This record gives sequence, C-alpha cells and structure tokens, in this order.
Amino acid sequence: MLRASHLPPIATPALGALRVSLFSCLSLSSPSSRLKLSKFAPFRTLIPPAFGPSSPHRSLLSVERVVPLLGLTCPKGTASFSAGSNSGGGREILVQHLLVKEDKLLVDLQQRILGGEDLSDLAVEYSVCPSKEEGGMLGWVRKGQMVPEFEEAAFNAPLNKVVRCKTKFGWHLLQILSEREESVLQDIQPDELHAKMQDPNFLEEAQLIDVREPEEVAQASLPGFQVLPLRQFGNWGPEINTKLDSQKDTYVLCHHGMRSLQVAKWLQTQGFQRVFNVAGGIHAYALKADQSIPTY
Repeated sequence: MLRASHLPPIATPALGALRVSLFSCLSLSSPSSRLKLSKFAPFRTLIPPAFGPSSPHRSLLSVERVVPLLGLTCPKGTASFSAGSNSGGGREILVQHLLVKEDKLLVDLQQRILGGEDLSDLAVEYSVCPSKEEGGMLGWVRKGQMVPEFEEAAFNAPLNKVVRCKTKFGWHLLQILSEREESVLQDIQPDELHAKMQDPNFLEEAQLIDVREPEEVAQASLPGFQVLPLRQFGNWGPEINTKLDSQKDTYVLCHHGMRSLQVAKWLQTQGFQRVFNVAGGIHAYALKADQSIPTY
C-alpha cells in the first residue's frame, strides 16, 4: 500500500537523480539557487542543499500533504504487468518505482507483486534508489525530465500497471498512480499585470503572492498581494494547499523576479495548474507600469 511515510519531500535525492532537466529548485538561503548534483538514477538534476536528506525541513515538506488535498487518489488496485499504449503529451504523471541491479531479483519481485505484495513495500526493502525511503515515490513528473528509457516506459504505462524497463542504472519496476493535465508556468510583464489589476474581478479571482521579506514589503508593495516571505518557507510551505487554491491563476512577485521564479516552479510541483511569475519583479513594475511605486 502507499504509505504517507513513503511520500517524498519537495526535492528528494531520487527525484534529482532521475530528472534530466536543469530547472531551478527552491533555496531558502538566497535568491539564487545553491544546488548540488545527485548521483543516483534514473533522473539527473540539481537539488538544493536546503532540502537534502539532512535538512530539518525534510519531514515537513512532503507530498503527502499534496496528494489528498488535490483530491488525487493513489489506488493500490491489482498489480499487473504491461508495456502500455498511452501517449504522454500534455500530461503529468505520479510515479513510484524500485531499482535493482540484477534481472533475476527483478523477476522475483514481479512475481511477488503479482501475488499481491505492494511495490512500495518492496522498494523499501530491495530498491537501491534513494527513493526507497519514500517507498519508491518519485512524485509528479512531465516529459523531458527523465532519461529516455524510463520516460518511454512511464508515459506509455496504463494507470496502476507495473511496468519493467532497463536504464544504464539497472532494472526498474515502475507504476503510475495518477495523472493530470500539464501545468502552465509563464512570465507576465509588469504592464500586463498592471492592466489586469485595474479590473476588480481580477483581484477577487486571482491569487497574488509576494515572496519578499517584510522589510522589503514595507518599502514598496502592490495591493492585493499576500506576503509569504521566502525565508519563512518552513512555516507556510507545508500548508500551501490549505492557504491557496491550486486551480486558481496564481501570480508570484519578488524584487527582481528571481525568487518568485523559484517559488513559481515549486508551486507547479505542488499541483498548481496556472502559475505566473512577474517578470523583473516589483522593481520592473515600478519602472514600467506604475512610477508611483518606490524603488529600492
């Protein structure tokens, strides 16, 4: 069965090891990304030290808070094995897997799953991927984030079917637990945001987040923005799906657009479907859209 303790933090070593895209990850210590490279498979990407295995935030920032709050289900079902036939265009999938080095062990684990055992339990016991600590859970992924062999198998696998594939890292058994439409993340220019903010309906329908620190907000701010300081992420991050609606358009603001981009990308991983980063931050907004806003 899928255990809450098996669900991953924001950026697990396993997720970092499988992903091939080098998108920015959330860092608490600086507006810039201080990242390190994970050595494990089948993803390969950058992982922020702030959320590494020894991080005090690790147990707090778990996807276990995301899955139920988004109304997603991770059904156990009856495991079977299939090559699959689905296409992966425009969707994201929730993946768990295990990784072993020997094909003989893989065959034995396949038989045990067909006999009723859970992939997540077997991952804890046998997988050589760091995701074993979360029952093999890799979280939500989209095309372009995984090595080709793993991606092909994952995006062609029917829901809940256990699929076998081989990569340079070894043999994998993987299972797709849920799927959803791929989320949107894009920049919005200050003048475009300014025009939207003149419409009272926009302020009621959209979610506006300012991730700057309180002392920055005191110097310059925009109406309607909820302040969620990045340095206080440990306080509001775990509760983001109770604070905000993941189905609403969400706009993220900072000083120059860098911290807000980090948070916007993280919001995508938490199930937010339409996220907009204010390009250039409040500084660009003050210069290009509303010169009554102070600069600092």
